Amino acid sequence: MTTYLEHSTFGIWEAEAVVLHRVYVESIAAAGGNAVLLPPIGDWRAETVDWLDGLVLSGGADIDPTRYGQPPHPTTGTPQPARDSAELALVEAALALDLPVLAVCRGMQLLNVALGGTLHQHTPEVVGTTDHQPQVATFGTLDLTVAPGSRLAGIVGSTVQVQCHHHQSVDRLGAGLVPTATAPDGTVEALELPDRPFALALQSHPEQNAEDFRVFAALVDAARTHAERRVPTPARRSSR
Repeated sequence: MTTYLEHSTFGIWEAEAVVLHRVYVESIAAAGGNAVLLPPIGDWRAETVDWLDGLVLSGGADIDPTRYGQPPHPTTGTPQPARDSAELALVEAALALDLPVLAVCRGMQLLNVALGGTLHQHTPEVVGTTDHQPQVATFGTLDLTVAPGSRLAGIVGSTVQVQCHHHQSVDRLGAGLVPTATAPDGTVEALELPDRPFALALQSHPEQNAEDFRVFAALVDAARTHAERRVPTPARRSSR
């Protein structure tokens, strides 16, 4: 699971820290998996992450618009180059390894950008509402229409109510990505890579629904399958 690098206060300390909302970890645990937190600092290549069984790209700050060839909009947040670089590298590694991927909010936008797509930097200017982000630190509730036959439909059905908190959204699609859920205003709320074993991106926050772990359970199941099919590397063989 990718993480934030933020100025934080904990115990007697106030310092730069690697952090992630606890509900992400609890969601993975409730689905039967173990969360491993990946900081936005390190060497994240296929050769260094081939021991992972799956990847969650978590939510967070706006992606630097220069990554998709645009100047910053006045509402776009301060760039976080370390996190952008680390997570783009993780996406490349995950796709190279066919790791199951669940991309959440920022994660969905990052996956789209990694595959050559672009973003609307301020969705209210496009749709005319603030339904996707009613206020700071407040989630909007939306009813989504899910594409028949999609992986997401197989998990949640033809409609689903979600919790959203985003002011940016997908504009031009990245290579291979297919929209599989939309909001009533037409905003793309889910993407999939149908040619991959499991690559699902949600603009909403499934970790916010403490009663529904279906999406995380699907990821954990896919991760188990990936682990069972993984061919041991020479290093793994010699260590046994």
